Amino acid sequence: MAILSSRRSSAAISVAAVAGLAAAGVGLAVGGASAGTVSGSLYRDPSSAVVRWVAANPGDSRAAVIRDKIASQPQARWYANFNPSTIQSEVSSFIGAANSAQQIPVLSVYEITNRDCGGASAGGAPDLNQYQTWVSNFARGLGNQTVLIILETDSLALQTCLSTGELNARNQALTTATQTIKSASPNAKVYLDGGHSTWNSANDTANRLRAAGVQYADGFFTNVSNFNPTSSEANFGRAVISALNGMGISGKRQVIDTSRNGGAAGDWCADDNTDRRIGQYPTTNTGDANIDAYLWVKPPGEADGCRYTAGSFQPDLAFSLANGAPNPPTTAPPTTNPPTTAPPTTAPPTTAPPTTAPPTTPPPTGNGCSASVAINQWNGGFTASVNVTAGSAAINGWTVTVALPGGAAITSTWNAQASGTSGTVRFTNVGYNGQVGAGQTTNFGFQGTGTGQGATATCAA
Repeated sequence: MAILSSRRSSAAISVAAVAGLAAAGVGLAVGGASAGTVSGSLYRDPSSAVVRWVAANPGDSRAAVIRDKIASQPQARWYANFNPSTIQSEVSSFIGAANSAQQIPVLSVYEITNRDCGGASAGGAPDLNQYQTWVSNFARGLGNQTVLIILETDSLALQTCLSTGELNARNQALTTATQTIKSASPNAKVYLDGGHSTWNSANDTANRLRAAGVQYADGFFTNVSNFNPTSSEANFGRAVISALNGMGISGKRQVIDTSRNGGAAGDWCADDNTDRRIGQYPTTNTGDANIDAYLWVKPPGEADGCRYTAGSFQPDLAFSLANGAPNPPTTAPPTTNPPTTAPPTTAPPTTAPPTTAPPTTPPPTGNGCSASVAINQWNGGFTASVNVTAGSAAINGWTVTVALPGGAAITSTWNAQASGTSGTVRFTNVGYNGQVGAGQTTNFGFQGTGTGQGATATCAA
């Protein structure tokens, strides 16, 4: 869970907003032109805080807006707990689910020692030696598919609490962390902290990036947890890239956090503002060769720490960000719809992921369908994500039969209607996901007690 605040605005935030652009629905989807070095669909985390809230509160008057404009979108998963013994398995589980969906996951690493200079998001590894142990374990879970790594927000832009010796040690730690991740996962894209356009200058930012080993990374990120317009961040990024080029460091690219930059500027803290809006929807299709992606790194609706606990999901904040914002672009809809019925209100722990990779099933030939089920197990319960894939012809309606292990019982279902709760359970489509194009995939899920490991799924259309 992200616990980052946006406190770090040492300069007045620019008043050049994109509210008019957002109101007109312009610029939210970029077609045709490719981005930098990343292409593909971003992964939507089915167990994010906003998805769980929507599922648990279907009758809330704010739920539809939050569901359609925030919960439907891919967002970063934050790794901010010092858990060296379990981090590898947690990462492996998350990556496995994204790989099964053939989508690109975004992981935000927030574990550096003395993070946030002891502010609202204080914490991190006890010391830099233990930090490197944690990073090594983290890197072992990444696999070999494309992943985007947001490495240590604020670690370079916010250094006021560090002595010269501590700063040198942090720069070396970030360099080593980058090399460790790139060595373990050749397709990992690693981005270092570039602050934002109204904080440090482009030349200062480039110098900080160089000292922290950006030459070993893929580039840098900006605007995480902040509100500066995308155009301002892109201009800032070009200036940083130019400065890096002047230092002999070429080929670096930018990613921009657009999760909260679609409205007016003002006080730094989103907890106390109602003039913020979600910005450009997440995509790797930026149309700018300098920018690899527009990402939602700071999950919309998570607090900054001045009114609510930093990182806690607050539906009133999410609704304020989403209400009045354009709908997601219809040219690039999310792969799955958010849950429409409620799993339990408590979040399943993430410390005990499945020990086996989710199965994959090739699409059948002809007018049929196939189904595969991926289990996320924890002590006493599990969630299941089921992919339904049409064969070589489109289907109009489907039924998936899931055989559960003995003792397992389903407690809730989303994106499907269930018949039965244990043993062999039949799931049928709901109105919006019955039609599946040839070779295309839709998704539903369920939550249960006991163990889901070993569950199998078959599909009929």
